[in-house]
Amino acid sequence: MTTIFIIGAAGNIGRRLSKTLADKGHAVRALYRKPEQEQTLRQAGAEPVSGNLTELDAATLAAYMKGSDVVVFTAGAGGKGGPEMTNAVDGEGLKTAVAAATQAGVSRFLLVSAFPEAGRGKTISDTFENYMRVKKEADVALAQSELDWVILRPGTLVDDSGTGLIQAGPAIPYGDIPRDDVAATLAEIIEQPDVSRVIIELTAGDVPVRQAVEKIAKR
Repeated sequence: MTTIFIIGAAGNIGRRLSKTLADKGHAVRALYRKPEQEQTLRQAGAEPVSGNLTELDAATLAAYMKGSDVVVFTAGAGGKGGPEMTNAVDGEGLKTAVAAATQAGVSRFLLVSAFPEAGRGKTISDTFENYMRVKKEADVALAQSELDWVILRPGTLVDDSGTGLIQAGPAIPYGDIPRDDVAATLAEIIEQPDVSRVIIELTAGDVPVRQAVEKIAKR
């Protein structure tokens, strides 16, 4: 059994990942911000941990993480609150989490980032440009750390039921991906520790999740 600390656990991917991991017999500790989120996380099989990422310092967050084997960062402002909130959550929040994991001695760190081609061919707002800039800066901050990191860059997220079939690799064509399959991929990466210090782009495809992740582990 692995103990996983999820930042952004109340989000669309975080909730799915919490349940997926709990169903597999792992221990899940789930950081949440709003009181009404606590029961939902318990029902998913997670142990809720109350805390606001934008208000926590690294030492406090490290104390929450202590004893975990893996940190998953899937928090994001989701465009709410404008550039300031994106900077605080997706940017500074990630940097705080990296520092906290280092202090807590949790070496394995998975980050849900953004596909580089997101928005290509569309009219892009300044808010979205800032979002993509902050996401890239977060990727750089994690990749330059001493942690055992994996950066997952899913394509356009959709709420269709997962198929369990994906395309994954360091550079693949852009496309959609059900959130169910993002969660399944994260869970599989956690269970395959040989997947390390790699950036993975992810879309729907025709390869079973486990097989696709095993192929990356062998590279």
